[in-house]
Amino acid sequence: MNEFNTLGYHPGNTPIHYINATAKLIFFLLLSISAMMTYDTRYLIIVSICSLILFKVSQLKWYQVSFVVKFIAFFTVINVIAVYLFDPEYGVRLYGVRTELWSGVGRFTLTTQELFYLFNLLLKYVCTIPLTLVFLLTTNPSHFAASLNRIGVNYKISYAVALTLRYIPDIQETYLEISQAQQARGYEMSKKVSIIKRLKGVSQIVMPLIFSSIERIDTVSTAMELRQFGKHKKRTWYVSEPYQFKDYMTIVIVICFVAVAIALFFINGSRFYNPWH
Repeated sequence: MNEFNTLGYHPGNTPIHYINATAKLIFFLLLSISAMMTYDTRYLIIVSICSLILFKVSQLKWYQVSFVVKFIAFFTVINVIAVYLFDPEYGVRLYGVRTELWSGVGRFTLTTQELFYLFNLLLKYVCTIPLTLVFLLTTNPSHFAASLNRIGVNYKISYAVALTLRYIPDIQETYLEISQAQQARGYEMSKKVSIIKRLKGVSQIVMPLIFSSIERIDTVSTAMELRQFGKHKKRTWYVSEPYQFKDYMTIVIVICFVAVAIALFFINGSRFYNPWH
């Protein structure tokens, strides 16, 4: 089992790994929020390109994130199809122009405006998914907890988030260990068997995984109680790092992005960019 197949923090020597976790969190939140709020295609394309560049710079491997990306892509496609099925003419009403590409059947016509609106929805996913993966896989959970506490989040919540991020790879590793033990006993769960048999095999892993998780949670909570965690209102962080020039530049860059998004809102007169007007 390759430990780097798990979805969690992966140490590295890239510039992104060395950015202060607080600055990285501010960058991720502000850029993601600005991308989700606006429907300006030009802005979304630029942010999408930047997100993909950051993913490349972080030197993350495709096999590390392939399952998550495929899983999100599947539901993204379902979401786009559902948006079209519920209201095929929403883009027409939104942009005030109708350019029919296909007459379709009944109310299910295909217009340039609806395709343009759906394209913007897809761009939002392209903007945020690489950013999320880069942030989660290049940020040490302890640094992340310290960054949350530094921006005002209660340290108990910050510590809980850090434990969750650390626990995700542990659950994956435990699942793989149980799966391999089941296969060693003759329960085939590879791609060689049908999806039904694979689902049945997964269901047999759920109960051992739950009991293993409960045991770990009990161990961690007992250790924290013995160390009187939560007794004081504040705490210090061993991994807390001071800001450096690169961290300030990261914050300045994301503020510039947000300023552009706000400026486009006033230029367009709304959140939407209308190329037909």
